[in-house]
Amino acid sequence: MSSQSFDPGDIVLSETAVGQDILLLITGGVRHIGAASTAYPGEHGALVTTSAVPGHKEHTISESVALKVAEALRRTVTVVMGIHYDDLSKEQIAQVVEIVERKVEQYLAGKI
Repeated sequence: MSSQSFDPGDIVLSETAVGQDILLLITGGVRHIGAASTAYPGEHGALVTTSAVPGHKEHTISESVALKVAEALRRTVTVVMGIHYDDLSKEQIAQVVEIVERKVEQYLAGKI
């Protein structure tokens, strides 16, 4: 992967409608596919399945985002995530998670 220094402003959430379903792409830094999580309505709440590329950690965020959006919108949602910055501190990782969560909240506010 190429080098990329931390820039909180370049984390992007975009939506593509796939019929009644939703595809969310969340990227930042060196964009790539690190994980994909699909959540869908079940009898007792949303269920999720995740696929992660070995060595990547995005699944720790994509899974919860997919569940949250699927439950809120009662639709099938796939979240594809790839965010990479070189040498992040624990504080910067927490900041990335916070930014993604904020963007998801803004997205949902526009949908509900």
